[in-house]
Amino acid sequence: MLTHTIRSRGCSLIATYMRLLFVGACMSAAIATSQAQTRAYVASNCTQSVFVVDTSTNAIVANIAVGIGPLIPAVTPDGTRVYVTNSGSNTVSVIDTTTNTVISTIAVGLDPYGLAITPDGAHVYVVNRLSSTISVIDTSTNTVVASIPDSLGPLQVGVTPDGTRAYVTNGGFVFNSFGTTVSVIDTATNNVIAIIPVGFVPTGIAFTPDGARAYVANRNSGPVWAIDTATNTVIATIPNVSASSGIAITSDGTKAYVSSQFDITISVIDTATNAAVATIPLAPTRNPAFVALTPDDTRLYVSNAANPITIGTLDVIDTATNTVIATIPTPDFCPLGIAIAPLIPRSKDDCKKDGYQRFRTLGFSNQGQCIKYVNEHTK
Repeated sequence: MLTHTIRSRGCSLIATYMRLLFVGACMSAAIATSQAQTRAYVASNCTQSVFVVDTSTNAIVANIAVGIGPLIPAVTPDGTRVYVTNSGSNTVSVIDTTTNTVISTIAVGLDPYGLAITPDGAHVYVVNRLSSTISVIDTSTNTVVASIPDSLGPLQVGVTPDGTRAYVTNGGFVFNSFGTTVSVIDTATNNVIAIIPVGFVPTGIAFTPDGARAYVANRNSGPVWAIDTATNTVIATIPNVSASSGIAITSDGTKAYVSSQFDITISVIDTATNAAVATIPLAPTRNPAFVALTPDDTRLYVSNAANPITIGTLDVIDTATNTVIATIPTPDFCPLGIAIAPLIPRSKDDCKKDGYQRFRTLGFSNQGQCIKYVNEHTK
């Protein structure tokens, strides 16, 4: 007989039969609470803006004007800033997530596309397609402190979990063809230290949490490549995955989700076997581009840029059942890159009493830590 008290966000159960009766409700409440702690920032290419989705309600709660042709956003580790590339204005906009306003605009190279932030939040690596360079931004000053040449058609970039390497997918158009390699940059020196042959048109890239492997999507209806980052060699080519730009890996590293604009699906890859283990069909009118997971891995957000027979949407997938559970109409026809940011306190009132617990992704253990965060991150 279970006699101790079980607590989960206000649920208190004292007896075995009570536990059996209410545990499902408590689990649902816990999941809802986790969802409430994040916001999805989505680049809206046609309206030159980034719109913000409350992941607890899937409602759009803000629309932020940025530069021309926004493509991909990325969130700093502390959740206070979102950096987004503006391909048409050759800039990166910096959004303050406490106010959802642009606080800085940074000139970079020509046609910036992908970007990634180092785990310590100190630098942003920005791929400039037409300049064939990677701009390095110092986030303390929001200025470009380095420019790394890459003449192989740079398209997207990812930074390893330990922050020591940046991997650039070279899938852009160059020398009358499309790129076929991944460049490896030493972030201490900002020099290219390796070039990995993969295949035609590599695009999105994501890492397992231990940094041991990088997974690279293929925009040309081809496979996904698994790279061993210790040797910088391709160790697996995963067939039957018709990929595009979108790839995301779960926080435990066991699964990768890859979008396909060709067969209108999301493929699920088991990283232990490097095989596709599930295919999630989307509605026939969808055009899946980018994907992003919530920090608890329970939801996958998919951007669907418009095609001739549909408007832009976001699909929300329940990763426990691999089914679409919500569709969000977007402010324009062109939703593209997605970044998930933790909900952060905006004032001391947000921290009052047990309010600090709402910001679990920031790890506050008491109200004082929450207030300290507000003092340090708000003006």
